[in-house]
Amino acid sequence: MKRILVCEDEDVIRDFVVINLKRAGYDVVDVNCGEAALEAFERENGNFDIALLDIMMPGIDGFTVCKTLRSKSSAIGIIMLSAKSQEMDKVSGLMLGADDYITKPFSPSELTARIDAIYRRVSMTVAKVEKEPTIESGPFVLNLKSRTVAKNGVPVELTQVEYQILEYFMNNQNTALDRSSILTHIWGENYFGDDKIVDVNVRRIRMKIEDEPSNPRYIQTIWGFGYKWTAGK
Repeated sequence: MKRILVCEDEDVIRDFVVINLKRAGYDVVDVNCGEAALEAFERENGNFDIALLDIMMPGIDGFTVCKTLRSKSSAIGIIMLSAKSQEMDKVSGLMLGADDYITKPFSPSELTARIDAIYRRVSMTVAKVEKEPTIESGPFVLNLKSRTVAKNGVPVELTQVEYQILEYFMNNQNTALDRSSILTHIWGENYFGDDKIVDVNVRRIRMKIEDEPSNPRYIQTIWGFGYKWTAGK
């Protein structure tokens, strides 16, 4: 069963979200504050595929919940829910480990489409693993079965979105990839957001794999276009 933790302090919005997610086949645990979200995560031993977190809440806010959940699990999909459309709210959530964000108000179709897209990523089958269990590029080894990455034998903690981006880069060594193609490959053709999410995730990956994130060696920026992976064979 697809399990999702919904944290929203406004009862009307939370009820709306819960009803639509249950109709879409999700097993929903809903809470009305950040404290309850963290308690539910611990009580359920982290047995959630996705967490949908409102940003502005009394007490522990969504940013703090996001950061805490991400520190406990690199696999869970995290979506931020905000009434604000300011760029910094989006960037802040993504930098703390969120995979996506939805701005209120939103339609049932947008809600389920965005959540379904995240769910597909965190529950991807490993059918292709038998053909190619690892990808090696420079000092990096990407394990397709465990969906993990190591640099010089040292594990690198990545979210599932970061892992997929890195896999896409490593499968396209020395190829310039434009932002729209990255967005489509990772988030799907029906993604409602903008390509800023690509830049933020690349920034996060650089912070984890580059010796000097401000002077990247492996993920090169192609100005006005996108990025290129240049780790060598």
